[in-house]
Amino acid sequence: MAYIEFKNINKFYGDNHVLKGINLKIEKGQFVTLLGPSGCGKSTLLRSLAGLEAVTDGQIILDGEDITTKEPKDRNIGMVFQQYSLFPNMTVEENLAFGLKLKKLPQEEIHERISKAIKIVELEGKEKAYPSNLSGGQQQRVALARGIVMQPKVLLLDEPLSAIDAKLRKSLQLSIREIHDKLGLTTIFVTHDQDEAMVMSDVIHLFHDGVIEQSGTPVEVYTRPVTSFAASFIGNYNIFEADKIAKLTGTEWKTKVAIRPETIMMSKAPIANDDRFKMEGVIKEHIARGNVLRYTIDVGGIEVYADALFRSVSIFQDGEKVYLSIAEHNCVAI
Repeated sequence: MAYIEFKNINKFYGDNHVLKGINLKIEKGQFVTLLGPSGCGKSTLLRSLAGLEAVTDGQIILDGEDITTKEPKDRNIGMVFQQYSLFPNMTVEENLAFGLKLKKLPQEEIHERISKAIKIVELEGKEKAYPSNLSGGQQQRVALARGIVMQPKVLLLDEPLSAIDAKLRKSLQLSIREIHDKLGLTTIFVTHDQDEAMVMSDVIHLFHDGVIEQSGTPVEVYTRPVTSFAASFIGNYNIFEADKIAKLTGTEWKTKVAIRPETIMMSKAPIANDDRFKMEGVIKEHIARGNVLRYTIDVGGIEVYADALFRSVSIFQDGEKVYLSIAEHNCVAI
């Protein structure tokens, strides 16, 4: 039996059908990411699990218990928000102790839990500091520690890194994953960032317009998108209608086809390989994307996107003729 189960969850805001019959199972100890664009329903499902939103109909099961109508305080679920929501007039230690005191735990246990949580998030020496004296990353670690210290059945993270700069964000991604692995805590993470989902997750559930479009491991959802939306949202695929992919490859196709830009081989000379689809085109433009150059290539009136590492030997100029080749196994029917 799954540790968490959503059974036919529907949620309406007036006439707006936000969650449309969601059925989802999560196993104990997994790091699960709900991924998707703004307004797709992922945060609403998370808040429904926490009890911060009432579902219109359906059931939510946690550890064998129906918690659909339970009060948030009775669910034993920890939650970390995008906003740190720390008490500004309390020290780090006092912020962590607040919820424990409400539970009327013995002082010795409170101290022990706080010390352990502080160590886990690597904030030793900051116990007496106030939030205003901490960096954004340190404040987010305090918020994370506050969720951990309550020893919840599930830890929910609702886009907790979106307000943090890119370099620190990458560091915190790894820290959160390491903390999860150390504690074995069932964790559900909400983000709209596909790279973040790929780095952190055991399982990704891709949301679109109130439904789960695709579920799988990061490798599965990246390499084998099942719909046009999945292909466009994860991996920035080329998506070709059947007639266009037929024109490009010289073979017949009955469905749309998705091709990842990085799987397209580029050369300044014809490519000698009988096992690949070969074509030639002209570079229309190129854009730097970190350590990758994204080329837009005109192949007989069809735009093809191809990625290459940002190296001098592989840089093509706009207007230059280029030869392309694509392996058939990289053409994913959707």
